[in-house]
Amino acid sequence: MKFGIFYEHQLPKPWNEGDEHRLFQEALDQVELADRIGIDHAWEVEHHFLDEYSHSSAPEVFLAACSQRTKHIRLGHGIVLMPPGYNHPARVAERIATLDLVSNGRVEFGTGESSALLELGGYRVPVEKKRAMWRETVEQTLNMMVMTPYPGFKGEYFEMPCRNVVPKPVQKPHPPVWVACSNRETIKMAARLGIGALTFSFVDPKEAKSWVDEYYHLIKTECVPIGHAINPNICMVTGFSVHPDAEEARRRGIDGFKFFGYALGHHYLFGEHKPGRTDIWSAYEKAKAHIPDNAGAGGIGTPDMLRQHLQGFADAGVDQVSFIQQGGKNRHDHICESLELFARDVMPEFKAKEDERQKRKMEELAPYLEQAMARKERVAEMRDEDVPVVVALGRQIAATQPLDAQAAEARKRWSEQSRVPLEDPLKKKPAAE
Repeated sequence: MKFGIFYEHQLPKPWNEGDEHRLFQEALDQVELADRIGIDHAWEVEHHFLDEYSHSSAPEVFLAACSQRTKHIRLGHGIVLMPPGYNHPARVAERIATLDLVSNGRVEFGTGESSALLELGGYRVPVEKKRAMWRETVEQTLNMMVMTPYPGFKGEYFEMPCRNVVPKPVQKPHPPVWVACSNRETIKMAARLGIGALTFSFVDPKEAKSWVDEYYHLIKTECVPIGHAINPNICMVTGFSVHPDAEEARRRGIDGFKFFGYALGHHYLFGEHKPGRTDIWSAYEKAKAHIPDNAGAGGIGTPDMLRQHLQGFADAGVDQVSFIQQGGKNRHDHICESLELFARDVMPEFKAKEDERQKRKMEELAPYLEQAMARKERVAEMRDEDVPVVVALGRQIAATQPLDAQAAEARKRWSEQSRVPLEDPLKKKPAAE
């Protein structure tokens, strides 16, 4: 099994000068440590306007900074918000490819649609259309990464003309694709589309087995890839705090983990929020005595307790477990101590078996993945003669402007030297793009 660390960049109130700066710098230090001790993935969300719960509105910037402080850890968007109101598909393709280049091919392309009204309303994304927007834009973004040129598209939610979207990513045909899954139905969708399931539900390892089995059954039987490669992987999240003393591990980690769930519920399920004014931490402190533990609390305890918790996921066939270690007011030094203890006392036994497990899994899946790729309907590459000519705006303007004798003579000389006919812009009637 592989392991990741997961960031929302939580910042509970009260806020003091310099807190956001400290938060981001500590997170960068944590990712650098995770890389050094052998953690496989660092996942970073994209959220907007979600006070206290997530101050991570520009994950591409944070992950780019991580790329220059690390060498091995894979850098995951967990996730990019794909409805065009948030991000134009071409801009997503450009950013993902650029991050892949500067990180030497370490990007994981997680995608999602969002479901918080503060975000959806802020960017005018219709709730009832967000899933269809996600579906349309993910497919086209992946086409942009692999096609030279991209032939253009006119869909229900966005359109653009033929362009060559550059740069192209290091990983071919494109980085591994994932989707955020908050329930079992989304996991099924991920399998049918041939993409990884980032499962942001706190599931008991025993329950996880049925989710994993169903995911891989659908990969084998119903997959029609949305991308140009299949990423058959399922990741689940858990709380995280490790200490030789179980009570100390809980003291250090349970408050932050419970706040994570409470703040998520506030923004997504039950809260009333006044932007910049509501104090979620104060509300949490009044409610926390009545908040029960959930399955994710199994990641909080001694190394032996964590080992047993993770072994349940491994036995269920989960490919990766990602730790929510930066929650609430969890301290930076405690997070680093937990990561180091985990890497020393727990991780090696899971790592030792991972290469062989991956090899067996992919050998078993190989014929099914080949059949799935054969079912994909591909967009045809453009013939040279069908690629449109876009004439520079200055030339278009010059071709329609009256000229005095001196300017006309200069233009004629330029035409002869450059071998560009003067009448070309008018004859070809270029689109004024």
